[in-house]
Amino acid sequence: MKILLEKSDERHTLSAADINSMLQAYGMSADRKTVYSDIETLREFQIDIVQVKGTNVGYYIGRREFELPELKLLVDAVQSSKFISRKKSEELIKKLESLTNEYDARLLQRNVFIYNRPKTGNETIYYNVDQIHTAILENKQITYQYAEWTVQKKLVPKRNGAVYTVSPWSLTWDDQNYYLIAYDDAADVIKHYRVDKMQQVQIIENTRAGKERFQNFDLAEFAKKTFGMYGGHDAEVTLVCKNELAGVILDRFGKGTMLIPQDEEHFRVHILVSVSRQFFGWTAGIGKEMKIAGPESAKEEYKKYLQEILEGYL
Repeated sequence: MKILLEKSDERHTLSAADINSMLQAYGMSADRKTVYSDIETLREFQIDIVQVKGTNVGYYIGRREFELPELKLLVDAVQSSKFISRKKSEELIKKLESLTNEYDARLLQRNVFIYNRPKTGNETIYYNVDQIHTAILENKQITYQYAEWTVQKKLVPKRNGAVYTVSPWSLTWDDQNYYLIAYDDAADVIKHYRVDKMQQVQIIENTRAGKERFQNFDLAEFAKKTFGMYGGHDAEVTLVCKNELAGVILDRFGKGTMLIPQDEEHFRVHILVSVSRQFFGWTAGIGKEMKIAGPESAKEEYKKYLQEILEGYL
């Protein structure tokens, strides 16, 4: 089975003689009848072994658990994830390579060098995620220290190493970062934290709090309204956009968003967002083709945001 999985595909068939020759590298040998019998046994255990007859007689593995395009997609996901360190990325990709034959594995290896993407240096994120998942499954709270970057490029604990205690309820992936969605019992609010900035994560015996707050919690809606996972105050905002921005709005807020025609060139949209500097930054990045039409308080906050930036260039 190992030989067939690693050495065969529809372009590389193995005859009984080929298999016997390769078995010798393992200090084994078998006659043809034994090879045929073993192949039938593998088929009984749902290994898809295809027999080719004619001039290129032999066997190869047909259907596999993962097809090559699926593995390429998983490799790309691992590479593009900022929260997975380069070392862990290489380890994961090596494991993905083992799910195909050695010929297709080379195609995955070529992609390993397409990095040019920022990667976390925090090796503990794997273990943080495992601890958080365990706490969620066991309905327990966690404690940890939360860190921030310094100018010296060091990750140091905030608030002089203060220990945070929260009830973890979910993990989400946003803007290539992993976030913990948790309930802060002391403040009675739902908060989110970058998992790669969490240190000394420990599970404690306290039962999770905030169950009633999460009974109707919609993680997808939370992620849509929270730009860059930065907090703000929730408000229903009306945007007036040029028609060519329909795709931008639907990509950001979902295909179910109602686009209301305003005139031949513009449409209006009412969206629930977390009004914050990150939301204003997204709006400003799109430019004059999109305007905040209401509420008045959001318009005034946006004007103040833009004015503060302009003052830095006067």
